[in-house]
Amino acid sequence: MARARSAARTVGRFAETFEAVVDNVSYVIQGKDDAIRLAMVCMVAEGHLLIEDVPGVGKTTLAKAMARSLDCEWNRIQFTPDLLPSDVTGVTVYARSKGSFEFRPGGVFANIVVGDEINRASPKTQSALLEAMEERQVTVDATTYPLPNPFMVLATQNPVEHEGTYPLPESQMDRFLMRVRMGYPDRASEIEMLDSQGGAAALDEISAVIKPADVENMVQLARGIHVAPSLKAYVVDLAEATRQHPSLALGMSPRACLALQRAARALAASEGRDYVVPDNLKDLAAHVIEHRLVLTPEAGLGGTSVEDVLDEVLDSVPVPTGRR
Repeated sequence: MARARSAARTVGRFAETFEAVVDNVSYVIQGKDDAIRLAMVCMVAEGHLLIEDVPGVGKTTLAKAMARSLDCEWNRIQFTPDLLPSDVTGVTVYARSKGSFEFRPGGVFANIVVGDEINRASPKTQSALLEAMEERQVTVDATTYPLPNPFMVLATQNPVEHEGTYPLPESQMDRFLMRVRMGYPDRASEIEMLDSQGGAAALDEISAVIKPADVENMVQLARGIHVAPSLKAYVVDLAEATRQHPSLALGMSPRACLALQRAARALAASEGRDYVVPDNLKDLAAHVIEHRLVLTPEAGLGGTSVEDVLDEVLDSVPVPTGRR
């Protein structure tokens, strides 16, 4: 009983800290609490976030506000067609003064890496992020360099403008734990934004709420959130349904199953619970699964969308209720 009360208090502190960060970021970005919460869930779940939306809705500002709120070091990499892989990972150069070679870190060496317009870089440069996103390390000239903790890639892309862009390959998309669309703010939030001093001024006014070490503690707590065997089976059933769906050429990978479980644990902790409920999985399904699915050519030509297929899968797989 005492252990249960202690666990409840710990999760309660997690939820309070989580809300404090959300409130701090909300001071800069009005009317986007859902996107802010999902970004924070992604961070605590040790994942990477792809923000896909039109220009001017606050994608980069969200990344900056999160970095300030968490007192994290952050770097911005502007992805352009002439960006080189060494600009991302780093390069080994000869230091004449020392008479030896030394490693100069690239933009990926930070707690939060903002990849602005990631689909504007060549596939070769995009692939420079693969090792960093999956293994949290960078290998240059046969030497491996660990990345700092916590580590998160927060990439943005514009889905409307296709000229001069390179679509992200499936292997890259699968490494993003979640994809979020910001969307336009509602009328009241936009008026509030106009009444304030503007995004840049508001960003300068916020300060850190927690430290990187606190984020690490939240990550460790989220890892221990209980997931019932029936819910694990539900995740596997969802994956199997996507793999067998006739409209999909590519369904959920095992990495996607792990990502959905990690995100659900982080979301449950943010709600003050030390266990996952079915709604946590269903609420996150679109953000975690949708961008990993690939339609067959026939389904695409027939006007079927990935959203429609995922809705069909979620409706067809029975949700565990805990009742016999």
